[in-house]
Amino acid sequence: MRILKDTNKKYCFIMDMEVRDYELDCEQIVNNANYLHYMEHTRHKFCKDAGLSFIEMHNQGIDAVVRKIEVEYKTSLRGGDSFLSCLRLERKGPRFIFHQDILKSNGDVCAEGVVTVVVLKNGKLTRGDELAAVFGRYIR
Repeated sequence: MRILKDTNKKYCFIMDMEVRDYELDCEQIVNNANYLHYMEHTRHKFCKDAGLSFIEMHNQGIDAVVRKIEVEYKTSLRGGDSFLSCLRLERKGPRFIFHQDILKSNGDVCAEGVVTVVVLKNGKLTRGDELAAVFGRYIR
């Protein structure tokens, strides 16, 4: 795990990313919807690096589905900015809770997200034990 700047949050996955020109709005800041894309891309990469990609999950009849997303925007990213997309994971019953932060390279928080995911097996809601087995070492 890696600890960043003045935060006591311990992340199990950190990904370097960069703002692309087409993600900017007319004010030349990153449009709010792109933060959701960054977070989703980070979750997918985390799953793959943990040992089970979204495609592999789906081929096994397992679908991780977003149930709820809460995002608090703090500081805007701008064109050319590099940033870190970070996550930590917890489990509450059948729900997997991804705590995701977008941080500027200087450590300033741009966005904080809480993404709740549930798991379907062959279209039916489950406790997500298959994913818990894969993610066990990352769950806090």
